[in-house]
Amino acid sequence: MRGEMRHLGEFAGLVEVAGRQGELFPDAPAGPELRAAAREAIGTLDLTAGDVRVERTWTADGLDGEELSWDVGYGPRTRAYLLRPHGHRGALPGVVALHCHAGMKWAGKEKIADGPEPPTPEVRRLRGELYGGRAFASELARRGFAVLAHDVTGWGSRRFPLTDMPDRVTALAPDAGLSEADRYDVAAGHHEHVLEKYCRLLGTSFAGVVAGEDLAAAAYLRGRPDIGPVGCAGLSGGGLRAALLGAFDPGVRAVVVAAMTSSYADLLDGYVASHTWMLFPPGLSRVCDWPALVASGAPRPLLALYAGDDQLFPERGMRRAHEAIARRYPDGGYEGRFFDAPHAFDVPMQEHAFTWLAAELRPEPR
Repeated sequence: MRGEMRHLGEFAGLVEVAGRQGELFPDAPAGPELRAAAREAIGTLDLTAGDVRVERTWTADGLDGEELSWDVGYGPRTRAYLLRPHGHRGALPGVVALHCHAGMKWAGKEKIADGPEPPTPEVRRLRGELYGGRAFASELARRGFAVLAHDVTGWGSRRFPLTDMPDRVTALAPDAGLSEADRYDVAAGHHEHVLEKYCRLLGTSFAGVVAGEDLAAAAYLRGRPDIGPVGCAGLSGGGLRAALLGAFDPGVRAVVVAAMTSSYADLLDGYVASHTWMLFPPGLSRVCDWPALVASGAPRPLLALYAGDDQLFPERGMRRAHEAIARRYPDGGYEGRFFDAPHAFDVPMQEHAFTWLAAELRPEPR
């Protein structure tokens, strides 16, 4: 490992010492044992979407929308959008669309799904940077899916009061020429460290809390009588959430992970600081490497989309991940596709994912 850590300086010695304490990033085989061990390691919460309410409905741009809310047992009520083609009657394949991190926590589901109000300037800016200007969940719904996009702890309807953020950040923000949304996001970037500390003190992790909320959302969607087979999809932090949901929920039939797959060891060489705490939950690195967890639901279908010019992941790490996942799918079911793109889920990537989901979520023959 030392040869691969050549840019870490003195820290390379810590990597070596830590490795002597126990194997790091083991190449664990896919299967229920790995999934159970990973779920335990990150402290995944067992949650349900309780007291589900329809807050309002609308029709726009070829879609019928519902704004839902539910209670997971703590914090504000979760808000979600459920989108489907206008006027459709009967069951549709379902997709849990998972919003990204992107350093933007003022908005959650709105980053990827259109609601009854137009997107804010901040959301339009982010969509232009990461999603080819699209609300990908809305576009997917127009292709014949029922798509659920929900907020999770820290984002949108589940965000923390600004008064709970670090004083040194909130004290500077009013005079910094920032919008209210941008001001919140500056503060939230510092607050995530505090949130992770609280989660660990409570025996879980930020990843374990978010995974628990995503599992509750997916269970709700699958339980609706108007929903057929269910898949999930997300970019970056949303791709991380998709990977965890696919690993921990055997009822999710197909998983799309966009721009969020690399070996852990290759991230050590200069790619750690730019990522969310959710990618580094406690204990996971001694259970498995990240690609092993992404592939742990094999042989259930998995699509990994890699951005060839991704500034957040080294190409070597992405290639190594692709090979590791492919080994766990000897009989097919996995597709890894590299795109000439920066860190994003752009229109060509979306179109490929939409076609793949349509094929994988066809209703099972009776």
